[in-house]
Amino acid sequence: MTDRDAEFERRALTCLPDVARFARSLTRNDSAADDLVQETFLRAYRGYASFQQGSDVRRWLFSICHHAFLRIQEREQRVVLSSDGDDAELETMGAVMGHVAAQRTGLDAYVCSIDVGPAIREAIEQLAAPYRAAVTLVDVEGLSYEEAAQVAEVPIGTIRSRLFRARRLLQEQLFEYARDLGVTKAAVSNPSTRPDS
Repeated sequence: MTDRDAEFERRALTCLPDVARFARSLTRNDSAADDLVQETFLRAYRGYASFQQGSDVRRWLFSICHHAFLRIQEREQRVVLSSDGDDAELETMGAVMGHVAAQRTGLDAYVCSIDVGPAIREAIEQLAAPYRAAVTLVDVEGLSYEEAAQVAEVPIGTIRSRLFRARRLLQEQLFEYARDLGVTKAAVSNPSTRPDS
């Protein structure tokens, strides 16, 4: 094993679980995610000489993974990415109105008391690829807006816009999940559990 191979294994391969999770969030398919991870690490290994020492290797791998995913998408002509025309103020107003409605019925208190982990994962998978990537990079993987914008190769304002929209869609889906569980009926029939009582 060469020094380069040993360094690649020590630095890059330790990020395999993070890259696999990101690939799964992009593809929504285990088999496709495995292929994407394999493609990512193959490209990373081939291009490791161009990696700037001292840089964040995880972010570098996320960038490679995201680029590989977009190239695959273009080849298969399944998704056409368009510029975001969403108005952040309207998205924020929509999120606030949804939250106010949930508070009125006591739904927000119940949502906080149930295990929504599986529902969150499913809701993230339902998002369109650009929104799913933004949420995964920032909210799941903990990258800053600037880092996520670099990975996705979009302006920081686009990342913010996508996050506004994605978080609002997730909020709506989680409230719908709670309604499907019958939480709103329970909240209305037992007002003593509401936070304002």
